[in-house]
Amino acid sequence: MRRGTGLVACALGAFLIVLALFTRYYIADQAIKFPLNEHTVTTLSASNVSYFNSGELQELTGVTMTETSTTEGDVASGSASTAVWNNFSYLFDRTNDLTYDYSLQRLAFSRRSAELVNCCGANVNAKRAHFSGLGYVWPFGAQKTTYQIFDTTMMKTHPVSYAGTATVDGLATYKYVEAVAPTRIGTEQLPGSLVGMLDDATVSLGEYYAGTTTNYVDPMTGVPVSVTFGRHLYLVDSAGKEVLNLLKATFVTTPASIAAAVNTAKSDNAKIIVLTVIAPATVGLAGLILLIIGVIMARSREESDDEDLAQVGDRGGAPGHQGGEGLAGGQLPV
Repeated sequence: MRRGTGLVACALGAFLIVLALFTRYYIADQAIKFPLNEHTVTTLSASNVSYFNSGELQELTGVTMTETSTTEGDVASGSASTAVWNNFSYLFDRTNDLTYDYSLQRLAFSRRSAELVNCCGANVNAKRAHFSGLGYVWPFGAQKTTYQIFDTTMMKTHPVSYAGTATVDGLATYKYVEAVAPTRIGTEQLPGSLVGMLDDATVSLGEYYAGTTTNYVDPMTGVPVSVTFGRHLYLVDSAGKEVLNLLKATFVTTPASIAAAVNTAKSDNAKIIVLTVIAPATVGLAGLILLIIGVIMARSREESDDEDLAQVGDRGGAPGHQGGEGLAGGQLPV
C-alpha cells in the first residue's frame, strides 16, 4: 500500500513539474499579448508655444497648447497574432481657443513583438506607406538597445536609442530617445508677401521638421508611460534660411495621464509575474516535493520488503539445521 502511494506521488509530482514548464513556456507566451480592445486617452501639454495661424495669417506666441491622443482597438480587424489600433490626436490652442491641427492614424502590429505589419488598411492621415519598426508600443521585455520606430511625421523609420533608466511615479522605466535632425518632409506653396518675398506672387518653400522625443517605457509591458517631445516645423527659402515658423513646442505628458499609465503598467506587470514566475514556481515546487516524497515512500517500502524476506530466510534455516543434527547422530525415527 505504501509503495503504491509513493508511486502515485511520483507520478503526480512529475505531472506538476511538466505543468509548471508548460505554464511558463507555452501558456504564458500565449496569454501575454497586446490587447485587441485597447482604449486609452492621453493628454500632453506645452507652454510658451509659437505657431503660424493660417486663419489670421500671423504667428502666435506665448501659447499654451494641449494634445489629446485617443487610441481605440479595432477588435473586428485584429486576430490572434495581429492587433489593429486607431489613433486620433487633437492639438488645441487653449490660450486663444483655437484648433491648431489633428491627425488620424491606423496601425497594425504583432501582438507579441510590437513590430508593425502592412495590413488591415494601415495609414497615417489617409497616406499609405511601407510600415516597419515599432509604432504604438515597445515589445514585452524591452531591451537596453536601439530600436527602429516608425516616425509618422517623416513617414519612415528612424532609430530610437536606449538612454538609461528613470523612475516615473515609482515605476522603473527605460528611457529611449529619438533625435531628428532638420529633415525635409514636403513642399508648401504660399503667397510671397507672407514671407517677405514681395516680388513673387506665389513661392514654393521646403517644409522641414526637427525634434527630440523621449519615451519612458515600462520594460516588462513595453508601454510608454510618459513622453516628452519637442517639435519644430518650419519653412525655408532656397538658401536654406527659415522664413516661417509653423510650430515650435515641447509637449509633456500630464501628471494625470502618467498616473493612469503607471497604474495600468503595474497591474499588467503583476499579471505577467503571476504567469511567468509565481504560478510556474509554485506548481513546480509542489511537484518537486511530491516527487521526493514519492521516491522516499517507494524506496522505504522496498527496503522493508527486503528485511521481511531476510527474516523469513533466517527462520526457515534453523529447523533444517536441527533436523540434520538428529539424523547425523544415528537416531532413526520410530
